Amino acid sequence: MHEVDMYTDGAARGNPDGPGGYGTIIKFTDAKGVVHERQFSKGYIRTTNNRMELMACIIGFEALTKPCKVKVYSDSKYLTDAFNKSWVASWIKNNWVRPKVGPVKNTDLWKRLLKAMEKHQTEYIWIKGHAGHPENELCDKLATSAALSGNLENDEGLEL
Repeated sequence: MHEVDMYTDGAARGNPDGPGGYGTIIKFTDAKGVVHERQFSKGYIRTTNNRMELMACIIGFEALTKPCKVKVYSDSKYLTDAFNKSWVASWIKNNWVRPKVGPVKNTDLWKRLLKAMEKHQTEYIWIKGHAGHPENELCDKLATSAALSGNLENDEGLEL
């Protein structure tokens, strides 16, 4: 089973109702010691930062063709805490409703992420954003550049 390091970041300008984008980097070392890296990014016309954080992770997992041990590095507490503090398990148990708060936001993306993760062993690691971590800084640049590009798509699941 390959061991993969995944770095993710999302960005939104005018959050929660402006253009946004995501950036993802996947790295793994093959049996010969050669490091392989892939980068992904895309921008959207109207979206939120949290949706872009989720999309960055989804795209990374969907790019993996075999079951892997994946360490996801993200500066998003929204993403990392959802797994590390078992929020997702609670949301599923409560049919995607948070008691006293109401429906969980971005359920379309949470469900897509869970499906993309199914065949992998995962670990979520929070890293401080804008603190000089090379891959996190690059993901931020990818996400921001995608959000500011002229090539933006619609975020079909966006609900404001």
